[in-house]
Amino acid sequence: MSRDILMEGAEEDEESGKLFRDECNNNLCKKWVFASKAGKKVGNRGLSRRGFKYSRQLRLEVDGSGSLGTVPCKPQDADYTIPPLIDEVEALILARVPRSEYRKFCTINKRFFALLKSGELYKIRAELRIKEPSVFVSQYGENTWREFDRQFRFCRKLPILPSDSCFMSSDRESLCTGTHLLVSGREIEGVVIWRYDMEANQWGKGPGMISPRCMFASATCGSYGYVAGGMGLASDWKAMDSAERFNPRTKSWEPLPNMKRERMSCSGCFLDDKFYVIGGKDWHGRDIFCAEAFDVEKHTWELIPDMLEADWTALSNPSPPLIAVVANQLYSLETSTNELKVYLKQRKAWKKLGVVPVRADATSGWGVAFKALGDELLVIQSSSDANAGGPALIYTCCPDPSAEELQWQALEHGHSRPTRFIVNCSVMAA
Repeated sequence: MSRDILMEGAEEDEESGKLFRDECNNNLCKKWVFASKAGKKVGNRGLSRRGFKYSRQLRLEVDGSGSLGTVPCKPQDADYTIPPLIDEVEALILARVPRSEYRKFCTINKRFFALLKSGELYKIRAELRIKEPSVFVSQYGENTWREFDRQFRFCRKLPILPSDSCFMSSDRESLCTGTHLLVSGREIEGVVIWRYDMEANQWGKGPGMISPRCMFASATCGSYGYVAGGMGLASDWKAMDSAERFNPRTKSWEPLPNMKRERMSCSGCFLDDKFYVIGGKDWHGRDIFCAEAFDVEKHTWELIPDMLEADWTALSNPSPPLIAVVANQLYSLETSTNELKVYLKQRKAWKKLGVVPVRADATSGWGVAFKALGDELLVIQSSSDANAGGPALIYTCCPDPSAEELQWQALEHGHSRPTRFIVNCSVMAA
């Protein structure tokens, strides 16, 4: 073969190699542009502002087969590095993983663990409006809280709440706002609030309310936590009419206008973008059947006469009303009849939906958790014996206001369910 032919073949090979490398460059460029656009569509600008440091860069190289792949040995002629944007896309993917699986991230590598501890994933989930409900339960005689997934198949213990013995035996109220669990109760020094930060996985004391209180109504709207009424320290433990809300961003309490009535042992919920305070007792211990609704936009309270029915107080010393809102519909579990009711807003009346498979009347409603769990209703009845313990009854259902009776599903597969008397129960959607 002549030298000219050899040179011509070499030139063809070099040209082929150039074309091949150009094609690979184009492919990588397309992939990078696609990742960039994907990041922008789901809030990449917000990610870049936070300043979280990513350390890994993904290396895509060309193998001998002519396709993109990874080469474990030293780099070949075509050695390309994708910018750190790929790690931001990775964080977007991890943010979509069920929150109950986050505990496994700690065992993967240090980088995943640092990403989880930074709170970055929770911020991304908030931006993408990804919400996964979980249930926090505290039982009698314990300073340990447990977190359950919505099917009660997964359970984890939170760090020990470092309160004194007085707090553990006092009346306590709990409320979830954003990624914070607030627990209010009395210690030797007075009314205090302990706050569990899910991002940091630790408890901290405070901040205290503007007007310390117990046995109050509470509800969550967005990331804000609203409280109203209750028994006040400043009022010699009599009924209050004041209200305030917790801002998890500033970790502080903000005052709200006073209600039209003083009330304690009341319940709260959010319905039609308004904070409802329902039922309770007045200064003299008399039952209150009216409700009040706080309009967040107008910043005013509206009195709603006779919202509760008389059978709510058929039992002696009943618990605060057991209410929950699902799909902007208000439901109530009557402690005297064990019946589930739905509030018909147009008629301003209650409709019966059948009996719930628990005996709330056995304890006048105390020790029974009745909560909204995503698009379902959740009811838990723990053992009526606070000391001995016993099996808990856990049921869920998808409520339908037009139904004559609802179908309840028993959750029997959880291996770590509540057994002792339930003191507090709160649902966090984050």
